[in-house]
Amino acid sequence: MKKKAIQLGAAVMGVIMGLSLTACGSSEKTEAGKEETAAVSEAVASEADVSETKEEAKETELIVFAAASMTETLEKISEIYEEAVPGIKLTFNFDSSGTLKTQIQEGAECDLFISAGQKQMDQLDIEADSQVNTEGLDYILQGSRINLLENKVTLCVADNSQSGIKSFEDMAEQLKNNQVLMAMGNSDVPVGQYTEKILEYFGLNQEELAKAGKITYGTNVKEVTTQISEGSVDFGIVYCTDAFSAGLNVTDEATAEMCGQVIYPAAVLKNSQHQAEAEAFLDFLTGDEAMNIFKEVGFSPAE
Repeated sequence: MKKKAIQLGAAVMGVIMGLSLTACGSSEKTEAGKEETAAVSEAVASEADVSETKEEAKETELIVFAAASMTETLEKISEIYEEAVPGIKLTFNFDSSGTLKTQIQEGAECDLFISAGQKQMDQLDIEADSQVNTEGLDYILQGSRINLLENKVTLCVADNSQSGIKSFEDMAEQLKNNQVLMAMGNSDVPVGQYTEKILEYFGLNQEELAKAGKITYGTNVKEVTTQISEGSVDFGIVYCTDAFSAGLNVTDEATAEMCGQVIYPAAVLKNSQHQAEAEAFLDFLTGDEAMNIFKEVGFSPAE
């Protein structure tokens, strides 16, 4: 850009010199002056075109905070979307919904939030129950929030486990009477919260089990999945989508009576600088092309 500015300045000086020579009466030099003037005009026009082209080529980066259980599907969908919508660059931050919620609250830049649980979304939504949004946080763009997907909670047994667990009933029996090791998510992680409900359903005391060395924790669902796949525990509780992606041995699926529905809400953030683009991407996620990718791993459209 600096080089072009110097060239442009040189062209302008050329015109001035040409005009000075014209005053001396040389018709040839007058013509030369006209040519230099045309050159300056061309240079100015060219510079404007370059600036306009650069402006048009500028990418819009959409920052999406999404539950760790969506990693594989969203990365696959992003390839399709970026090809279909030139000028959009999707950047993902995958982690537990509780961690993502905290990062948003602390000022992290984010355009779209997809949580694995309603609680974390409610905590950022001024229109949610004040008993959940206890701090009166107002981060959600009203009218943009939807229930995007439904997942299932599954019981997965490690390949090397000798526990003989085939169902959640077997799990409860083993935890009560035998020395087995279970992996579950922390209490601030949605999959951990669903697991806590399952333990309560079967009348199991989580604190006592942890003290007895029967529970190990993960900060997100991917950590729990890794513990099961590596065989460092006998079994664990993760989403069916993560079990599918990791090729785990699923022995049972939790009912709504055990832990409720597993709904993934999504919303554009109020302070997003690209609200229209974020809403357009969210619309795409509800369409057939994206939904078919979600279904491949066990997600289903939220009802």
